[in-house]
Parts: sequence; structure tokens; C-alpha cells
Amino acid sequence: MKNVEDLEQKMAEPSQALIDDLNSIDGDILLLGVGGKMGPSIARMAANAVRFGGRAKRVIGVSRFSDRNVRRQLEAAGVETISCDLMNEEQLAALPEARNVIFMAGNKFGTVGREYFTWAMNTYMPGKVAEKFHDSRIVVFSSGNLYPLTKVGGGGADESVPPEPVGEYGQSCLGRERIFEYFAREHGTPMLFFRLNYAVEMRYGVLLEIAKAVHEERAIDLTMGHANVIWQGDAAEMALRSLTKCANPPQIVNITGPETISVRWAAGEFAKRLGKQARFTGTEADTALLSNASKSYHWFGYPRVPLLQMIDWIAEWIQAGGITWDKATYFQEREGRF
Repeated sequence: MKNVEDLEQKMAEPSQALIDDLNSIDGDILLLGVGGKMGPSIARMAANAVRFGGRAKRVIGVSRFSDRNVRRQLEAAGVETISCDLMNEEQLAALPEARNVIFMAGNKFGTVGREYFTWAMNTYMPGKVAEKFHDSRIVVFSSGNLYPLTKVGGGGADESVPPEPVGEYGQSCLGRERIFEYFAREHGTPMLFFRLNYAVEMRYGVLLEIAKAVHEERAIDLTMGHANVIWQGDAAEMALRSLTKCANPPQIVNITGPETISVRWAAGEFAKRLGKQARFTGTEADTALLSNASKSYHWFGYPRVPLLQMIDWIAEWIQAGGITWDKATYFQEREGRF
């Protein structure tokens, strides 16, 4: 992949399994919060899958669209767009009904000092959305930050582990799930909670942050010494295929890659590819934020893009001077302060 266009095309390639799954469900697909990091990839992939499947489904992306280029690019890819502030009740009420809803709106970064805003976005607004779309099936984006830190080598937290979120962001994510679950039980709405950590591609993500530190010869803090990642295209496909798994009471599924990645090891791999020396500070703790995504592999199969391929692509992207986003993951945060 030589440029952003190549990257976007790669991340929007649907598998035959996705095409078949979207053919199997009735109704249009509405993506709420489509203007974020993952939303455009999911929307393009959905539009491609619908087109290849030959079904007459609308794919509609909803966002405030502060970046007008994103809106133009989505429309060029066959995605209908609607500008909407989901906190505005009149604008929310005016949205079209859709049988299938993927909810990606919310707030994470900037929580400290604006906790009230994070709670409003992550709990109050979801309640309004759940009321509006109570006749839909809804995939709700959530977070692995709901889980406690677990022992490295223990396989990570699976869906049976009770939530113990650290910090107000993680607590508000649990609040989002609880509010959606309330309305699911009130109205019989089929739902799925999509607990993701961490999606990566060449412009942002855990692997890029490690690679940039190596390339710039900055020391990497090893205290949070392990992490999980998944290629964004694989996570996007799993989000769309999750529409076939919505149920009442809501299903829960962890979405991430199969490896428990050593940050030290990943830095060493980037150092070899970039011709640099990895530098470190601190010592690996015996716990980390880790998820076990075995259930998702049982449902959807293993991710199509393996870890070493991601590392190769990101190293090549950095060497070529590819565009990157200033959107840190804060994966090294252990106190929940985002």
C-alpha cells in the first residue's frame, strides 16, 4: 500500500462471508457516529458488501461531519450521509428508521476535566438512541476498558469476567452498556455489545505508536508491557457481521487479535525493519489490559491480517513518510485517566 487511497481500499474489502451475512438480514444499515476513526472504513465496507451482494439496501452514515472531506469521500463510495448531532433531540427524531443500526458515537479523550460531558455522551445520549431505534437490531461499540487488568500469560479477560472499569471513561462505557441493556429489556430490542481493543492501521494505533517511538529514538515506557491489537479492516468486518448475532438479552463479544503482544518484542521488530535501536524505560508489570477474543473467532474466524503483516506495513508506511493522525490510544494508561 503506497498511499491513503490504497489503504482505504484495502480496509474496505469485504469477504464473501460478510457479503453472505448482509444478504441474510433484512433492511437498511444505519451507522451512527460514522465520522470517527473506524466509521468510514465500516461504511465503505458495508457499501461494497451490499453492492457485491446485489441487494437493494441503503447504507447511511450519520455524524456531525466536522470534516467535510470525510462526508464527500463517503458519498463517493456509495454511502448516503446525514449531518446530525445525536444530542439534539429534534435532529435525532428526524433520522430515518433502519432495521440495522451500528452505534459508534461517544467520548473518550478529554475525559479528565470534562467528566460530565463524557457521561452525557456515553450514557444519556445512548438512552435517547435506544428509545428512537427500539425496533432495530443494534450493535453497540464498547470497550475492553470495562475489564480489570489481568495477569500476563493468563489469556486475557473473556466475556464471563465481571466488569471492573478503572477511571471514569471505563465506568461511563459500562454505563452505556447498562443503559442500552435497560431499553433492550424494556422493548425486546436485539443488541450486541462490541468490546473492542485495539484496532490499528497505518495512520494510528498501538503498533504505530510503538513504531514512531522507535523511529524517533524515544524511550518506550514498558510498565504496560503487553497489549492486544487487531487490523482495523478485520474489526470493521466483525462489526458488520455482528448484526447477525444480535439477541435479547444482549450478546457480548470481545474483538481483538489472538496474540498477547509484548511491547518490548514489537519494538524490537520495528527496530529491525527501521534500522534503529529500540530504547526503553521502566519494567513490565505482571498485569495488563488484555482481552480473550476466542468467542469472536468461533463466530467469524480468525482475523485475515496477521500481526507480522501489520508490522511490515506500518514500518513501510513510516519509511515512506506516510500520513499519520495525532490520535493517541493511551494504551499505556493504567489509572484510567484519558
